[in-house]
Amino acid sequence: MKELLRTNNPVELSFLQALLADAGIESLVLDQHTSILEGSIGAIPRRLVVDDEDYHAARRVLAESGCLPDG
Repeated sequence: MKELLRTNNPVELSFLQALLADAGIESLVLDQHTSILEGSIGAIPRRLVVDDEDYHAARRVLAESGCLPDG
């Protein structure tokens, strides 16, 4: 698994997962339960990850949608 990004914004995560799903790329949000346990104060960002073989395609999808820098 490779990390695409970290964020404290659950709406952004949901949107990004929907973009990836539309492109046929499965994703997973890590640290979601840890973030809830710490009281949802935003101290622990959630990580959006994809399989290693989907990483470059996922970055391309998110970059083309304007959600990631092109780098």
